[in-house]
This record gives sequence, C-alpha cells and structure tokens, in this order.
Amino acid sequence: MPGPGYYWIGAEEEKEVLDVIRSRRLNRYGTVDDPEFQAKVVTLEKEVCTRFDVPFSLAVTSGTSALIVALNALRIGPGDEVIVPGYTYIASMSAVIFAGAVPVLAEIDESLNLDPADVEARITPRTKAIMVVHMLGNPARLDQLLDIARRHKLLVIEDTAQAFGGQYKGKHLGTFGDVGTYSFNIFKTINAGDGGLLVMKDEELFKTAFAYHDQGHLPLRMGLEVGKRSVIGMNFRMNELTGAVLIAQLRKLDALLGDLRRIKTRLKNALSQVPGVGFRDIVDEKGECSSLLVMLLPDAAIAKNVAAELGSKTISESGWHVYNNMEQILAKRQLTVGPPFQSKEFPTTVEYTQGMLPKTDAILTRAINLSIGVVDAGLGSGYGLHPKATNEEIDQVAETVTRALKKYL
Repeated sequence: MPGPGYYWIGAEEEKEVLDVIRSRRLNRYGTVDDPEFQAKVVTLEKEVCTRFDVPFSLAVTSGTSALIVALNALRIGPGDEVIVPGYTYIASMSAVIFAGAVPVLAEIDESLNLDPADVEARITPRTKAIMVVHMLGNPARLDQLLDIARRHKLLVIEDTAQAFGGQYKGKHLGTFGDVGTYSFNIFKTINAGDGGLLVMKDEELFKTAFAYHDQGHLPLRMGLEVGKRSVIGMNFRMNELTGAVLIAQLRKLDALLGDLRRIKTRLKNALSQVPGVGFRDIVDEKGECSSLLVMLLPDAAIAKNVAAELGSKTISESGWHVYNNMEQILAKRQLTVGPPFQSKEFPTTVEYTQGMLPKTDAILTRAINLSIGVVDAGLGSGYGLHPKATNEEIDQVAETVTRALKKYL
C-alpha cells in the first residue's frame, strides 16, 4: 500500500498536472517570456525554501539521486568514510558506495536512529561525514550528532527521506546539516510516485549540486544554458509533471501531518494501557511525522509471536532497511562491465557481516511497526491503519493489537 500522500490525491493534483499537459512544456526549463511555461519545478523549489526557511533547494528524480548529488557536491569520494546507521534504507549506503566512498555502519539506539556514542567511537582519520537518517519520521538526536560533527570537523548529510515535514525544536528536519535530502516515492509522506529534493544554505554548494544534477550546467532557473558547464555531471532533473503533483501535495502537508498525529496519539494512548508494552524513544513529540507507531516488547520471542498474530513481522525481518538483510552490501558486490555482468568487491578493508551491530540487532528483533499511514511490508508495517482512519477504526485496531499483546505478555 502507498504512503500517506496517496490518500490525499485529488482535484488539486489533477489541476496542477493538467496545467502542464495543456502547456505541452514538460521539461523543468522554460523562458520567462513564454506565457505557456508553467514553471512547476521552480515553484516547488521556491515553496519549499519559503516553508523550510532555507535559501536553496533543488528538485531531483528520487531520494537516492538526492543523496548521490549531495555526496558529490560535498566532494565526498575515494578514500573517504561516511558513518551511516545499520538501520536505514539501502540507498543511504549504496549512494555512498557510488560516490566512491565507504559506508561505516553504526549502531542505533531506542529512537531507532544513530547512537551518538557509537558514532563518535567509529570516527577515524578517513571519516569525512555523518549521514544522519531520521528513520520512520522520528528526528535523530541532532544536538549530540551535530556537536560530534563540529568537534571532529565532519560534514553532515541529513537523509530525511522518511521524515519530510518533520521538525526538531521547531525547525524543519533536513535544514540542520550541510545538506538535507528528501524522497517523494509512493511510500513517503507526500508523493508523486517518485522524486526527490535537496536543501542547503551555502550558495557555492548549491551551484555545485545544481551542476552535478544537470550535466554540469550552472544554475540558471529559466532557459537552457549551453557552453558554460562547470563540472562533469549527471541527469537527475525533475520534470514538470512530477513537480506539479508535488506542489499540490506540499500544500496539503500540514493537514496530512495533523491527521497522522491525531491517529497515532489515540492508538498509542490505548496501547499504553497494556502492561509490558514499550515504545521507541521519540526525540521531539511535536516534530515527529507520526507515520508509524513502533512498539518495543520485552524480548524477541514475544515480539515475533505478537507480530505473527497480527499477520506482520518484527522490524528485524523488514528487508532492505536492516543491514543484516542487505546481501549485496554484506558481500560488497559492485557491478562491473563485461559479458556477462559480473560483481566484484568495492575496494575497502571495512568488513560487513551479519550480527556486527549487536545493539541494533537486539532492538530490532523486539520491535514491531504499526502503520499509521504507511502500510509497507518492506518496513515491517504490514498491519495498522490508513491516514484517514476514523476513531472507530483506530479503536478496533487497538483492540486487536491489545488482544495479541495480552496473549503473549
């Protein structure tokens, strides 16, 4: 099932897309003297800048491409290490690898985000950056992580793919580090099927990111620039149709998050009455996106039984969000050109093995995701609620979960 934004698609998205279709201008570039050009991508970028209070934003094709652009714009490459959590979507790691750098896996704590103490313990002379992932809409421990980065002179990339619209102490997630990245695929807070975005404060960094995302072009906002390319780049341009959908979705963000928080609060309050049930640490209750409710149970056996009773599974079994399940990362499989395609190890002495993060493993084996707006087996949230749930539906799910909990606690 899709994420929250899917349930909010309606006449507003239709109008924005029809504007583009009728204009026949589908590319993000156009000229100011063309009355037909809709400038949807540029409008999206400007509205994000205004809402998030940042000077620069850049729309791209996906959350993965946003990470790739960020890493390259920050000049992270061969010889560099980037600390990433062992619990994150695989793109956090693969983007580092495709930049030519090495992901160093670190433990999480009961916020399900990076454990600051473990991050600091893994810093070496080769460490260039920390990738702070705000997993499942919950802010990471930004005060501690930013302090570590400052003291060790490290760059900070915020992977905010699962937390668009989330805040920490009143400030939007993604705006604390050197670069923040977002995803708009079908499972995210707002979505256009796919799409991504970066935000940053430094103008030179923005110019580099823009150039890298579009074959080296300098960042003209309108028109096609030819002949003044500053770097060798790629093509990660967002098109006008994607931008059109996201404009409409962005304008619904406050109402959407309000519904998620209402649903989660009611469900969590009901389940809190069950003795023995715990929940993950929420770093900022007001700023969390509330797309999922994470229960932490006393041990792995209880969690596995409760999850099975609900037709779901523990987070530890949730596919390519857990390092133990990323077989291509564990085996260091890099694609090489040749008939037939073959794999080779990417060059690093850093080892990746199942069980290498015991604290992370211990937390995830006793954790269960309940959907508030993201029913996704890949996240381990195969059971729960949709983001338009009524109080009656919430109470019914609470009763079902309560019965399963009491059976095994």
